[in-house]
Amino acid sequence: MGRRWVHLVLGGALLMPFFLLTSVVVPLIADGANPFLDVGWQFVAFGGALPLAALAALLFPLLRPLEVAAVRSLCGVPAERLAEGPAVSWAARRRTALWFVAHLLAGGIVSGMTLSAPPAAVVLLLLPFAGPVRHTATGVPDLFHGVLGPLAGLALLALVVGTAWGAGVLLGRAAPVLLGPTPADRLAAAELRAAELAARNRLARELHDAVGHALSAVTLQAGAARRVLGTDPEFARRALAAIEETTRDAVAELDTVLGLLREEDGSDPAAPAPTLDGLEALLGRTRAAGVPVEATVEGRCAGLAPVVSREAYRIVQEGLSNALRHAGPVPVRLHLGVREGELLLRVENPVAGTVAGAAAGPAARPGGGRGLRGIAERARLLGGAASAAERDGVWRLTARLPLTGAGTGTGTGAEAGTGMGTGAEEW
Repeated sequence: MGRRWVHLVLGGALLMPFFLLTSVVVPLIADGANPFLDVGWQFVAFGGALPLAALAALLFPLLRPLEVAAVRSLCGVPAERLAEGPAVSWAARRRTALWFVAHLLAGGIVSGMTLSAPPAAVVLLLLPFAGPVRHTATGVPDLFHGVLGPLAGLALLALVVGTAWGAGVLLGRAAPVLLGPTPADRLAAAELRAAELAARNRLARELHDAVGHALSAVTLQAGAARRVLGTDPEFARRALAAIEETTRDAVAELDTVLGLLREEDGSDPAAPAPTLDGLEALLGRTRAAGVPVEATVEGRCAGLAPVVSREAYRIVQEGLSNALRHAGPVPVRLHLGVREGELLLRVENPVAGTVAGAAAGPAARPGGGRGLRGIAERARLLGGAASAAERDGVWRLTARLPLTGAGTGTGTGAEAGTGMGTGAEEW
């Protein structure tokens, strides 16, 4: 009750500049009008101040966050039911203007009653007991000089309290309706949230593909070096050199991924993202990890659109990482080709345990599948499709990417668990 009364008095204080302005303008329009002395003209000035307040709310969008802060602090309305930020759309401004008028109207009434009613109530309460007051020309009818005086004083105080309570309750109920988010506000918030999630997903994909591949290769290289450290020091030295080169490249990749954050801030990334021009280096690092890779390229894969070349590189990188991570040092076949306006790629490797003499792959980790979802997202963003499945003991990852790179972002169906569709051609 106390905080809501303060909120109403605040509304009365906000009304005063508009009231004073109309009190000055009214005598210029109506001859003989004096809002400062005539009660009737005071009500005219009071009514004229409300449209000016509405106009101010329409013209100043920052009025909404100020009113929202006052309502949240003084009226006890939960913050999640109120809008955030300025009233940008005209629908939000109209609702803010309606709220501002209601706040100032209720505040002006309660403030006026708060200033005038308590002194009058004190006079009525003292009439039966104070002779000097009773015999003074107070303007109080003789009817209230008896017991009715104190009763009328108490009723007047109750009227002030009841009016303040009722106005506070009504404003508290109207606040979520008039100061709550409009459909345009909800749409803007949803779009902002979607953009933030898209940026986070993009960064997660880049980190997963760039750092995950390097760590998988280093794991196999370190394991191989450990096994032959006592029997073949020369091989161990080559493995350590490969680890050094892989980690150096991983640092460069990480700098590229962190450059995406700088792109979000409007500045240039520190290093360009890798494309298919760096495919041979990627295959060399994978072979250095002990994985024989057979690569076949059909058609002209050079000179592709940068976005297509970059996403294709990441898909190949993730395919090789999956082979390293889940199957170990098994033969991998990579096929790239350009056909009918699309870049087609396929990565195949035997499933772990199906190759005689091959070392066992690393133990399966819980919570996997993020790389496959990332591949599916990359393909869908370009308007293509990707699929991954085991068939006859061979794990096959296929993807097709339009050469224009002008995807709609809708993609084809996604299967639960992996996010990989079945739209990519088997070729």
